[in-house]
Amino acid sequence: MKPETIIAPPPWTLHGDGVVIVAHFPESFVREHGFLSDFQRDGYRGYLGTVMLVDYHTSGVGPYRELLFIPGLFSLSGQTAFSISKIYVSSYDSVWNGIQNWGIPKELAEFNLTTRPNGTRVFEVSRDGQLFFSAHVKPWSFRFPITTNLLPGFQVIQQRQTDLLLTQPEATGKGRLATLRNVTVDAAYFPDITKGTVLSTIAVEDFTMTFPVPVGLKPSPKL
Repeated sequence: MKPETIIAPPPWTLHGDGVVIVAHFPESFVREHGFLSDFQRDGYRGYLGTVMLVDYHTSGVGPYRELLFIPGLFSLSGQTAFSISKIYVSSYDSVWNGIQNWGIPKELAEFNLTTRPNGTRVFEVSRDGQLFFSAHVKPWSFRFPITTNLLPGFQVIQQRQTDLLLTQPEATGKGRLATLRNVTVDAAYFPDITKGTVLSTIAVEDFTMTFPVPVGLKPSPKL
């Protein structure tokens, strides 16, 4: 921890905009290239995964941007939940607090987000000067309400040291269907999501999200 690090325990309330890409990723791809941690390997079940590109305007540690990969559902300690296997953020304070608060394995990267005159949003993510992810997203539909209340049991399990932590975030906002184009990925830094099947891309606007205090889970008994 750097001396000037902001220490911000949960809960956090966050506001911002972003993009949610819902996709199915082949199991072989996830196991070989999905950056799974040891605790995730045995519990991986698959089904639907997601990639999120987020521009947080406010959070427990101020504004920051984020790119994350959720390969699918997991069965861990008697719970079925999602789990993040790779995530980058633009703020060291977000890195430190994400790991300490929820066991989210955040890493630091540089983000560039621009909006073109035709409404296309261009996301670029780099590390140490190396561009490793870029995507063009163009919203096109009418706006519709989005809420995690439509996803009963939406929860995330991560590992902090040897402990599994269960977090149940809540969010509301407005969504628009969007077109995803020109995706390029350096697989040394992030899973090459072009190897999956994109089912939908949703541009989320003006959302509010709460990340609560996590619940500790007992490890599954070994047979």
